Amino acid sequence: MAVNVDAEYLKEIEKTRRDLRALISSRNCAPIMLRLAWHDAGTYDAKKKTGGPNGSIRFKEELTRPHNKGLEKAVAFCSEFMIKPFLRCYYSSGPDNKRLLFPLMSKFWFLISEEVKAKHPRVSYADLYQLAGVVAVEVTGGPAIPFTPGRKDADSPDDGELPNPNEGASHLRTLFSRMGLSDRDIVALSGGHTLGRAHKERSDFEGPWTQDPLKFDNSYFVELLKGETPGLLQLKTDKALLDDLKFHPFVKLYAKDEDMFFKAYAISHKKLSELGFNPPRRIPSAVTEQTLGIAVAAAVVIFTICYEASRRGK
Repeated sequence: MAVNVDAEYLKEIEKTRRDLRALISSRNCAPIMLRLAWHDAGTYDAKKKTGGPNGSIRFKEELTRPHNKGLEKAVAFCSEFMIKPFLRCYYSSGPDNKRLLFPLMSKFWFLISEEVKAKHPRVSYADLYQLAGVVAVEVTGGPAIPFTPGRKDADSPDDGELPNPNEGASHLRTLFSRMGLSDRDIVALSGGHTLGRAHKERSDFEGPWTQDPLKFDNSYFVELLKGETPGLLQLKTDKALLDDLKFHPFVKLYAKDEDMFFKAYAISHKKLSELGFNPPRRIPSAVTEQTLGIAVAAAVVIFTICYEASRRGK
């Protein structure tokens, strides 16, 4: 279904952004929102022109695939009548109970996004999921990522393999090149693992990649260069960034220079969020319309002055 990106739609996007910012900050769900954006976009095939950030992950067939393991259980278990009592229970619990409830809490990303969608029904799922990823990075201290709205929602699930954490560099390069992404993109986007942690019931792995999994910074690369640290995770796909001669220089660069990482990440994230997406040629805005009105009024005034001056000259 086509998205009409008019001034009203842009206003709705900004309202959605504000709601996402408040929701992600209050519920500490930035890692899950970023994962949602990545998984919806990561099915893109540049040759076939299929998949990509089109909201298809909302379909059960895609949601229940192995790389989304465990998420369908939360969606099936919960309803709008159950989520609010659960959230009240979670946020009123002590630290020990929160640790026990966190694995279940982390599976609520789909319902949480539905909460925002219900307030902004005109915004496409595709735009909503990608905007959630952008906001997740920003509210945790990461770079500002330009966001262009107008993505159409798919009407069926996508096919497309996502990265396998048990594979190495050649697997990463094959998958990301299928999407049309480069070695630099692979390393920069891998730095997004500075947010969040793996959960055994979802991926057979457990633990965070960094000391502070709710802060977006370059510590993923710093920890990677240190080698294995007790309590922190390093998957085969992480170690591949060190072993591969083309990946390794980027790891060293981003570990040394956080500003350089932020700049590279913002570029690569935007590319990922726009795979297969052709933005509207002209996006209107209230500012643009106001500026145009002022320009027209000024032109009328100038024409009138010139006309009167020419009359007097005669």
